[in-house]
Amino acid sequence: MSELVIRNARLVDGTGAPARMADVTVDDGLVTGVHDAGAAPTAHAARRIDADGLLLTPGWVDVHTHYDAQVSWDPWMTPSSWHGVTTVVMGNCGVGFAPTAPDRHEWLIELMEGVEDIPGSAMTEGISWDWSTFPEYLDAIDAGPHVLDIGTQIAHGPLRAYVMGERGASNERANPDDIEGMGALVEQALRAGALGFSTSRTPLHRSKSGELVPGTSAGADELLGIGRAIRRAGHGVFQFAPEHAGLPVDEWPWMRDLAAITGQPVSVNVNQPDSAPEVWRTVLGLLDDAAADGLPIFAQVAGRSIGILYCLHGSVHPLLFHPAYAEVAGLSMPQRVAALAEPERRRRIVEDVPDDGGFFRRVVLDKLDRIYAVDGASIDYEPDSTASVLARAHAAGVEPMALLLDQLTSDDGNGMVYAPFFNYTYGDLSMTYEATLHDRTRMGLSDAGAHCGAICDGGTPTFMLTHWTRDRTRGPKLPLEYVVHRQTQQSASLYGLRDRGVIAPGMRADLNLIDYDALTFDAPRMAFDLPAGGRRLIQHGIGYRAVFVGGAQTIADDAFTGALPGRLIRGPQHPPFA
Repeated sequence: MSELVIRNARLVDGTGAPARMADVTVDDGLVTGVHDAGAAPTAHAARRIDADGLLLTPGWVDVHTHYDAQVSWDPWMTPSSWHGVTTVVMGNCGVGFAPTAPDRHEWLIELMEGVEDIPGSAMTEGISWDWSTFPEYLDAIDAGPHVLDIGTQIAHGPLRAYVMGERGASNERANPDDIEGMGALVEQALRAGALGFSTSRTPLHRSKSGELVPGTSAGADELLGIGRAIRRAGHGVFQFAPEHAGLPVDEWPWMRDLAAITGQPVSVNVNQPDSAPEVWRTVLGLLDDAAADGLPIFAQVAGRSIGILYCLHGSVHPLLFHPAYAEVAGLSMPQRVAALAEPERRRRIVEDVPDDGGFFRRVVLDKLDRIYAVDGASIDYEPDSTASVLARAHAAGVEPMALLLDQLTSDDGNGMVYAPFFNYTYGDLSMTYEATLHDRTRMGLSDAGAHCGAICDGGTPTFMLTHWTRDRTRGPKLPLEYVVHRQTQQSASLYGLRDRGVIAPGMRADLNLIDYDALTFDAPRMAFDLPAGGRRLIQHGIGYRAVFVGGAQTIADDAFTGALPGRLIRGPQHPPFA
């Protein structure tokens, strides 16, 4: 007798194979059968769902999140679980919370707050600190209830500070003993169940106090020493955030050496900065060269532009840099909106350019052609230049700053504008389209759980279906089967999770049943639901009729069922047998 039979589903199984109508049976958390539609035995099934043509996919696997703190207090792992994600990997970009000495707790919080814009007060109140070593951190995660499965990586920042003390925290060069000590702890973490190691090489990543993430300037000897630890453990992705413009020259030689030493994937974030708009093409060529030489180097790419949702509740927005706004920035939101409507203050914001050496002009006025109003839930993530604040203001015959001010103060101070800053140099998503089709890139960079006051990309898995396979108008779409493959089998395999990502007999029953035609988002908004009332931008997915994690239903019609079947993933998961 089957525990569950899903009948008459439009199955996209995760392999990239064409969609087909099928029935799927589930027992003991595994898929036990995939049958032609109408062929599955149902007489003795404990539960039957008639999908009636709804889309059935594997659960999404998001390999770039920052839930390292949130995992301590939130069993629901939102926003990812609102968007059909059934497996997350965290510990990216060199920041995390283990290993740690007790006197480093606040320092690690400030590091995470600065790099990933997670409120420090929320982390101070919410993190349990039931660990010192990385294996103890894994045990602490393992002890908690979770709605989805969680994989981890050991991060360079806490590791360096733990082994080297203040020398490591301040990015001094590691000596051979330091490298040996770090390697031993990386090997220990991997053998205990970590899926990889991460570091950061970009000067954009700084602590709250402005310090670079430890490891930013680490020498090749240190990185290759960690690589030898990965080789000894026999598994482990090496993931890092580069300085994008210098990636081909500064990082590629040691990346190739590292991949050769470990035989394991090296995964580098790749974005398109306006300052070096064609470097990504060079990187794709280098990926081809690495593949030809048998080196497992991959680029993590985002599904859309990396952009800020500016709002008055946010960490940053254009008015912050104007003295007339600074005078009222500390008021409650209702008072602030009223003060911004006062005629003289409004005139100053609209007409006066601050005497700040040109800073306001550079960061705000000169960018108004790349800032777009958000109208309700319908954010256009591929907006045309005619939709910019500057273009709309000119078309309406008003001052651009007046339109911007009105937008931000609308909806009782909850109005938003969107400003792409990576992957939009061409004014569309053609870079993303081309990079997504490359066979050595992987889906990533949602940063779910991070950048709480500025970025809301945890819903990228939903966006991949709505925009790329259904709604895009400014260029070619992507095949549904390919997009599903990208964020299921392909992303799972990167981290050695070969027990999921495909709907086939013997595989984990991580499943999404989706109303594809109606799939959408609600309006993004700022919520104050983190510990200590911490803020974060949130956006729900709409259209997830059912989500299953290991065969247990966690979502029914976009709402939690209360089931918490998720678990810590310890190490690579071996291919199943049929």
